[in-house]
Parts: sequence; C-alpha cells; structure tokens
Amino acid sequence: SVKKPHLSLSKILQMNLGVLGLQFSFGLQQGNMAPIYSYLGAEEATLPILQLAGPITGLLVQPIIGAMSDRTNSRWGRRTPYFIIGAILCSLGLLFMPLSQSILMAASLLWILDAGNNTTMEPYRAYVSDRLNEDQHNVGFLTQSAFTGLAQCLALGTPALLVGLFGVNKDAIGANNIPDTVYIVFTIGAVLSLSTILWSIIRVPELPLTEQQKAEVAAKPKTVRATLTEIWDSIREMPAPMRKLGIMMLFQWYAMGIYWTYVTYSIALSVYNTSEPVSDGFRSAVLTNGTMGAFYNAIAFVAALAMMPLIRSFGARKVHAAALVAGGIGMLAIPQMAEVSMLFPAAIGVGICWGSIMGTPYVMLAKCIPAQRTGVYMGIFNMMIVIPMLLNAATFPFYYEPWLGGDARNALMLAGVLLMCAAVAVWRVRDDPAAG
Repeated sequence: SVKKPHLSLSKILQMNLGVLGLQFSFGLQQGNMAPIYSYLGAEEATLPILQLAGPITGLLVQPIIGAMSDRTNSRWGRRTPYFIIGAILCSLGLLFMPLSQSILMAASLLWILDAGNNTTMEPYRAYVSDRLNEDQHNVGFLTQSAFTGLAQCLALGTPALLVGLFGVNKDAIGANNIPDTVYIVFTIGAVLSLSTILWSIIRVPELPLTEQQKAEVAAKPKTVRATLTEIWDSIREMPAPMRKLGIMMLFQWYAMGIYWTYVTYSIALSVYNTSEPVSDGFRSAVLTNGTMGAFYNAIAFVAALAMMPLIRSFGARKVHAAALVAGGIGMLAIPQMAEVSMLFPAAIGVGICWGSIMGTPYVMLAKCIPAQRTGVYMGIFNMMIVIPMLLNAATFPFYYEPWLGGDARNALMLAGVLLMCAAVAVWRVRDDPAAG
C-alpha cells in the first residue's frame, strides 16, 4: 500500500469531470435508443435484443481493458491511453447515430458507441482507486455518481429545453423519422465526451508508478493468453464480499435494463393513451420521459452528495439497501400516474436509487479487492452489470406478451419488485470486508 497525496475537493471534481461526458453519452442512449429503433421500424418486443450492444461490449471489453490497463506502463500513464481511445470512439458513435437510415445501421453504431464507453469506463474507476487513499474513496466514487446524475439530467433534459426555450419544433423530423432535437443533443454529446476526458487527464494526471509497481508490471506477461488467464484467475480468487455483491447486481441491473427500455412506452400508455411510435402522443412521451429523467438524475446528483456523510455514519450496505427500496417504490408508482405532473414525485425514489447505484457499490468493492488487480476486478465487476442485461435481452421477449400482456406498465412494475429483491440481497454483504 502506497500513501498518496491527499486531494482537495476541487481536484477530485476535476479528475471526475470526464465522467460527465461519458455519462452524458449514456444518458442519450437511455432516453433515445429505444425511440430511435422505433422510428426506424422496430417492433416493441424486440427492443431488448436490439439493446444488446451495451451488455455484450461491456462483457467482452471491460474486463480485458481493465486487465490490460493493470499491465500498462506508458509515457502517458497506466489508464490514460484507454481514456483517450474510448472517448474518440464514443464521439464518433454519437456524431453518426442520428444519421442512421436503418435498424442495422443504428445497431452497428451503438456497438461502436458502447465499445468507446466501455473502453474508458473501467480504467476510469481504477484511476479513482489508484489516485486516492482509501479514506477518500467514498468521496471519489460518489463524486462520479453525482456527475452521473448531473450528466444524465442534462442529456435527458436538453431536448425539452430545445423545444421550450429555443423554439425547436418537436415534430420536425428527418427523412429517417428521427427528430431534429436528437441531431442536436447527440452533437453536444460528441463534443462533451472528448473535451471533458481531456480536461480531467490534463488537470489531474495519473500518479507515476513506484519502482515496485513498475517491476510488477514488467514481470507480467503481455500476451492475450496471459491477459485472459489473469481474468480467469481473478474470477476464481474473487473476494467473498464481491461474490455476494454479484447477487445484488443481478436483480439491480436486470431491473434497470427493463426500466430504461420501457419507461417511455409506459408513459405513452398511461399519460398519452398511445402505443404508436410515429404519433404525436409518442413524441410527447419521449420528451416527457426526458424531462422526468432529467429530474430524477438531478435528484441522483443531490442524493449522491448527501450519501457521503450517511455512508460514514451508517455504512454503505444500509444506505444502498434503503436507496434500492426507494427506487422500487418509484418504479411501482410511475405506471399508475395518468398526469405528467404526478410522474415527478414518483421519480424521486428512482433518483435516490440511481444516485446510489453508480457510487455506493464501488465503495464496498474498493475495500475488498487487492490494489494490484484493481483494473481487472473493476472490469469483472462490470460483468456483473452486463450479464443481467444480457439475461434481460435473452429472456424478456419470451414473457413480455404472455406474462405481462405486452404492456410496458407491467414491465416497470416488475422492475420495481426486482429492486426490492436487490435490497434484500445487499443486506447479506458485510460492511467489514474481512467478514465477507
């Protein structure tokens, strides 16, 4: 264990600014990919399958990139090369996505976009663990969570601002049925993805490796086989608390996958009484979901900051369990609301939950993983995010019609129940890593 310089809050904010750009991109995917597929003619039941790019690239890319970054010792740093490559890919995917002329083109660009996001994200989490002492991990990871809330608030809320404040016509669409608002916000996202990453790595560069760390990196073989072996060995030797977190992650991320895919369709049915993607009511539902998403991400931003002292007082496990219950209640309530104004109180619980999801589990994780395997274990932890999403895509189309009646409102209520199950699962994880 190496004692690192204590960073000011300003420096921690700057080192995590890149998360703002990354999560702005992710917010654009949340709010727009399912509607984009619908604009291009996709069937509602096939949407989870079309969203496979994120889970599969996460499953393949993040553990490999995490392991590779653990073995990297370049003139630019250990994690920085992956930040830059991923940000460039992400920006290109965002620029070209609104130009999609077919479902195949949109799906292909989503693969590029998600490959970029995943190439950057896990080295970024390892960077926080590398740069900060354990007593600052709480602030570091929850700052990332706060920036996640802020970024997705901006990403989801900007289309409504373009319409309400700048007079952009919500019904103005291109030849591919994609609204002009989508073109504008995706261009903004492309600029932010690259510029915020560059700001972070310039203002708060990585710490140089110690001689011992350099020797450890030099001693590790750099072949593909060695990298894959390292991932497999790390999985076999996974700390017990991390294994228990995996159960919680299964319920938590299966639920979030359902929510992001079907919340717009639930609002279209409960508020606008339509399920037709090319209707004015559906476009209004997209904007309403964007505004509601901006609201709950603003709640997530505030909640993540509020959780810093709460975690110190009560422990990460209790705080996260309470947040998951709040999210479950919110998802159960949203489909019951027939008025736009009533969606926002219901979304408060979702915001509290999301503010915790993006930070608190990493506080628990960082306590129990060995420092020399930070990158690979952050990547493996991401597998616990993407595997539930893959299961969602593989299973949901089979029971959406027969069990849920093809009704997106029922899908959201199922997501709420699954978050309650995640709260029960996280209760089994001890705050003391030695206790498992």
